[in-house]
Amino acid sequence: MNTPKTYKIKGMHCASCAGIIEKTFKKTEGVESVEVNYGTETAKVAFDESKTNPHHLSEKIEKLGYTLILPDDSSMAMDASKMGMSADEHAAHLGLNQSKKEKLAEVADMRSKVMSAIPLAIFSIFVMSWDILAQYKAVPAMSYTIKEFFHHLLPIFATYTLFVVGKPYLLGFYRFLRYGKANMDTLIGIGTSAAFLYSFIVTAFEESLRPFINVDHTYYDVTIVVITFIALGKYLEARSKIKTGDAIEKLLNLQAKTALVIRDGKEIEISVNEVKHGDFIIVKPGAKIPVDGVITEGSSFVDESMVTGEPMPAQKKIGDSVVSGTMNTTGSFTFKATKVGSETLLAQIIKMVEDAQGSKAPIQALADKISSVFVPITLVIAFVTLAVWLLVGTSSLGFSQALSFGLVSFVGVLVIACPCALGLATPTAIIVGVGKGAKEGILIKDAATLEKLHKVDTVIVDKTGTITIGKPTLVDIQNLSNLKDEELVSILASLEKKSEHPIAHAIINYAQEKKLSIEDVSSFEGIQGKGLKGSINGVEYFVGNTKLITELGITFDVSKIDQFTAQGKTPVVLATKEKVLGFVMVADEIKAESKQAIADLHKLGIKVVMLTGDDEKAAKYIASLVGIDEVVAHVLPQDKLAKIKELQSQGKIVAMAGDGVNDAPALAQADVGIAMGTGTDVAIESAGITLLGGDISKLVKAIKLSNMTMRGIKQNLFWAFIYNIIGIPLAAGVFYPIFGWLLNPVFAGLAMAFSSVSVVSNSLRIKAKKL
Repeated sequence: MNTPKTYKIKGMHCASCAGIIEKTFKKTEGVESVEVNYGTETAKVAFDESKTNPHHLSEKIEKLGYTLILPDDSSMAMDASKMGMSADEHAAHLGLNQSKKEKLAEVADMRSKVMSAIPLAIFSIFVMSWDILAQYKAVPAMSYTIKEFFHHLLPIFATYTLFVVGKPYLLGFYRFLRYGKANMDTLIGIGTSAAFLYSFIVTAFEESLRPFINVDHTYYDVTIVVITFIALGKYLEARSKIKTGDAIEKLLNLQAKTALVIRDGKEIEISVNEVKHGDFIIVKPGAKIPVDGVITEGSSFVDESMVTGEPMPAQKKIGDSVVSGTMNTTGSFTFKATKVGSETLLAQIIKMVEDAQGSKAPIQALADKISSVFVPITLVIAFVTLAVWLLVGTSSLGFSQALSFGLVSFVGVLVIACPCALGLATPTAIIVGVGKGAKEGILIKDAATLEKLHKVDTVIVDKTGTITIGKPTLVDIQNLSNLKDEELVSILASLEKKSEHPIAHAIINYAQEKKLSIEDVSSFEGIQGKGLKGSINGVEYFVGNTKLITELGITFDVSKIDQFTAQGKTPVVLATKEKVLGFVMVADEIKAESKQAIADLHKLGIKVVMLTGDDEKAAKYIASLVGIDEVVAHVLPQDKLAKIKELQSQGKIVAMAGDGVNDAPALAQADVGIAMGTGTDVAIESAGITLLGGDISKLVKAIKLSNMTMRGIKQNLFWAFIYNIIGIPLAAGVFYPIFGWLLNPVFAGLAMAFSSVSVVSNSLRIKAKKL
C-alpha cells in the first residue's frame, strides 16, 4: 500500500462534489484508496506511481469542473530538494499558503457578482411584492405602462443573473447532460433554467399560448432572486469556511523567515530554508527561534505559549532544547540546529493539525452516504412532482393552473434540496475543534479520536510525570537546631554539591532557587550506601540516611521520619558528631494543577485510576491528596496493558495518559491514547492525543473540547436532516391538498442559501466557547 498524499481541490461547491470526485478517482487505474473532504476541500489519495500520477488524476476530474492544485513552482521544488523536503512541506515551512490566496481571490470574485445581483434581486422582490399585495387590495394595482415596463425589464435582469452570476449552475447542468454527473450546481441550474426557459417561451409566444395557459405569469423574478440568494449563501459560506481553518494559518505565521547563523566566524542573516543541521544560530532578545536545537551558549526565558499553550516563559540555559516558532524574551543565546524543515516540532504540529482537520469522523459516514445519492434522488423527486401535478392536478385545477403549480414545485424542490448542510455538518466542526485544541496545546491526531474521547468514562493516569512533576524536589524542612532553615539547607547544599545523586540535585536546585550561599567543603568523603561527610569552616558535618546516624551512635527518634516515609518521601539527615541538626524530605512533588484536574474529571462523570510502579502505601497517600478513585501499585508496563484490557472487558471506554514512550503498548490498547508531552520533547506520533507541556488539566480541556465538538456536529446534522425532511415535501406541494401551502421558489432559495451558512456559523461558535 502506497502512502496517501493530500491535495487541495479547486471547484468544489457542495458535498455531492466530494462523492463525484471520490467515485471518479476510485475508477482510475492505480488508485488504491481515496478520501475527499468537502469541509477542507482536499483529497487524500494513495496511488501506484507506476500506473498513474497527480497530473493524470487532475485531468480525470477537470472535465467535471474540478482541479487538483499541484505544486509546480520549480524554484520552490529546487530549494525544497536541497533540504530533503517536498515542495508542499517547503511552502508550509516558509509560511506560504497559496491556496488561501486563491480562495480569497475566489471569494472576492463571488462578492463582486453577488453585489451586482443584489440590486436586481431587490428590484424583483419589489415587483413581486407589489403584484401580490395588489391581489389582496393592500396597494393599488400597477398601471398598464408600469406593468409593460417591468414585463420587458425583468427578462434583461434575469438573463444577466442566469448567464453571469449563475454561470457555475449552468455549467453544472451542462456537465450533467454531457457526463451524467450531478451535484448541487446541477439542481440549481436545472431549476432556474426551467423557470427562465418557461418564462422566455411565454414572453416570445405570448399571443399563441394565451388560449392554453396564463401568459400573464412569468418566473423571471424567481430566476433572479433564487440565484442571488444562493450566490449570497455560497459567498457567506465560503467566507466563513476560511475562518474555520485559521488555526493552521496562525501556526504557519509562527515560523521565522530568517536566521542569524555563524558561518566562517561571522554572523550572517540567511533564509530559514538555508539552515542546515549543525549550524550555530544566534537568537537576540525579541527574536523568533527559526529551527529546533540545543543551547550551547547563554541563557534566556523563552515564550513557548504558541506551541505548548503554557502562559509563563520557560527558563532556558546551556543544554536545554528550544523549538522553532517560539519567541525569545530578554537574554541572548546561541544554539546548535538539530532539526530543520519538516523535522521541527512546529512543522510536525502543523502537519498533524492539517491531517486531523482533513480526516473523517465515524459519525460522518451516514451523512456521506446520503450526500452521495442525494442529488440523483432529488432530481427524481422533482420530475415526479411535476408529473403528478400535471397528471393529477389538471383534472381539478385545469391544465394552466396545474402547469403553473407543477413548475413552481419542480423549481422549489430542486432549489430547496441542500446536500451542502449535510456535507458541512461534521467537517466544519472538526476543523474548528482541532484548531481550537492546537491553540490550547492539545494536538489531536484524527477526527475519530476526537469523537471517541467524548465517550470516555475511565481515565488511567501514570503517577510519575502526570500527577507528579517527575523529578525529585525538596518538599519539607524539619529543623532540630538553633540554625535558621536557610542556614541548614545552605550547609546541606554545600556538602551535596560534589554528589551526583538525583536527591543531591533536588537540594542544590532548592538552594539555588532561594539564592542561598554555597560554601567551600574540605575533607569531603562519600560513605557507600549511607551518605557523605565533609567540613565547612572547621566544623565536620554528616549527611545521609538513618543508617548513617545509627552508626554514628547519635540518639535520634526515627519515628519523626516514619510519618514522612509513609507518604513516599525520602529523608536526608544533617548531623554533627554530637547531634542531629535536622532533616529535609525529598519527593516527587504533586503538580499544582493535579487536584483540580481530577476534581474536574469527576464533574464530567469520569473515574480516574492511577497506575504506578511505586510502593502501595506512598501511591495511596498521593492518590488521597488529589482525589484519585483507584490505585494499582507495583505495576510493570505489561501490567498496565492488562489493567486496560480488564476495564475494557467490563464495558468501560478507557483513555490512558502516559509519557508516550514507555507506555506505548498501553497507549495503543486504550480506546484513546494520550501522550503527556513534557516541554519540547514530544512524541507526537505515539498517541491519538498529545498534551503539550505535560499538563494534566489539558486532559480535562481535551474531553470538554470533544464534548463541545460532538454537540456541535449533532446539532448540525439534526438541523440539516430536519431542513431537508420538511423542506422538500413542502416545496413539492405535499401540504397543498391539506393546508393549501405551496412554497414559492424564492423562499426555497433563501432557505437553501442560509442552511449551509447556519451550519458553518454553528461550528464557528465552538471557537468562542471557553474550555
